[in-house]
Amino acid sequence: MGKSPGEVVEFARSQQAEFVDVKFTDFPGTWQHFTIPIDHFSEKLFSEGTGFDGSSIRGWKNINESDMLVIPDPATAFMDPFYRHPTLSLIGNIHDPITREPYTKDPRYIARKAEQHLAGSNVADTAYFGPEAEFFIFDDVRFAQNENSGFYIVDSMEGAWNTAREEKPNLAYKPRFKEGYFPVPPTDSLQDLRSEIARNLIGCGLSPEVQHHEVATAGQGEVDLRYDTLVRMGDALNTFKYVVKNTARAHGKTATFMPKPIYGDNGSGMHVHISLWQGKTNLFLGPEYAGLSETALYFIGGLLAHAPALLALTNPTTNSFKRLVPGFEAPVNLAYSQRNRSAAIRIPTYSEKPEAKRVEFRCPDSTGNAYLSLSAILMAGLDGIDNRINPGEPLDKNIYDMPPEELAGVKKAPPDLESALVALERDHEFLLKGDVFTQDVIRTWIDYKRENDIVPVRSRPHPYEFCLYFDI
Repeated sequence: MGKSPGEVVEFARSQQAEFVDVKFTDFPGTWQHFTIPIDHFSEKLFSEGTGFDGSSIRGWKNINESDMLVIPDPATAFMDPFYRHPTLSLIGNIHDPITREPYTKDPRYIARKAEQHLAGSNVADTAYFGPEAEFFIFDDVRFAQNENSGFYIVDSMEGAWNTAREEKPNLAYKPRFKEGYFPVPPTDSLQDLRSEIARNLIGCGLSPEVQHHEVATAGQGEVDLRYDTLVRMGDALNTFKYVVKNTARAHGKTATFMPKPIYGDNGSGMHVHISLWQGKTNLFLGPEYAGLSETALYFIGGLLAHAPALLALTNPTTNSFKRLVPGFEAPVNLAYSQRNRSAAIRIPTYSEKPEAKRVEFRCPDSTGNAYLSLSAILMAGLDGIDNRINPGEPLDKNIYDMPPEELAGVKKAPPDLESALVALERDHEFLLKGDVFTQDVIRTWIDYKRENDIVPVRSRPHPYEFCLYFDI
């Protein structure tokens, strides 16, 4: 990190790199890449960029305006740990080849604008993000959908459903449902694999702070990254998902960040810790509830006020809302609390250090585009500060002990993706401030999600519908 173009070229030579891999994020949030031989790599790449077909990238250019440029950011250089041939990895920004201006639908550009908006807001100069991206590691995954059939089967040596399976021998020690957090090996069979994930992350220039098994059976895990600024954390999350998936694959396993791949057990979220700073001062530290400042409470107010719309970006799949159901530590209540994990926002109490004071937004999952999710969270919080939005009273009670009439007064997260998209249609002015998001970006996102997520799922029979309705 922090390298100049010349230093990156020299770094590649010192590592005896044979290739340079340029990566960028498409509109929905998947890393794309292409590779060039080292003989064609020079400092010119960082000023001139290289062209590609933007019409083949989801949600981007039309066929009649397809040419685009990607210009690598030298600060993102690392040696890819997975390629057979030594390969330098770089993350790029997307530009128009004629105007040379940044492309407005480039998610990384939107994140860069969000940071610029914050710096010019007179609120803070830096926002730190610390996401906790959970995942499952499976041994076998099969699925299909056609005109007359549809099914999925996921399996894991750890799966609680496999206690009676003939494994020649079956050695047991399979975490029971909701009891994966977090016994030692041999019940935790993935300790070494997660440690290798952490080691690979370090090799890519990231800072993992802790790794552990998560609550669900069947290989749910978590590796936490040290907090960082918005764009750098967007880069880090893409690198993180890449490392988790490829490390698992190197061990003959497969990893998924799908929020709810297993029925009846906890899903995988991405709790996001946020704090705002001015210089070396944490602006979220103060004398109010749970040691927060008034600024932090207004930030929370913004998150809660805009949460239904936010979830269209931070939880943008139909499967996302199968995780957001009561009973699995799911943050379905649009409220805040210093300890209640069913609340959308929690104020962690692990540390009394001033620099550790933060808020934790628990709704998001990893299916969102990292740059768009983090940018939207920041914009919602800043709108709360700008408009002094009161978050209301905290939800410190056990929701399972609350009478129905009292619980009915607590606002809930949207029940499905379509509801979240409708909320985003109605409530997105806060995203447009500073030209961070644009009307075109919002419209494209909503249309893309309806066409590619909602309609295909809604129009197909579900296997459970046969259980419910076949004999009617």
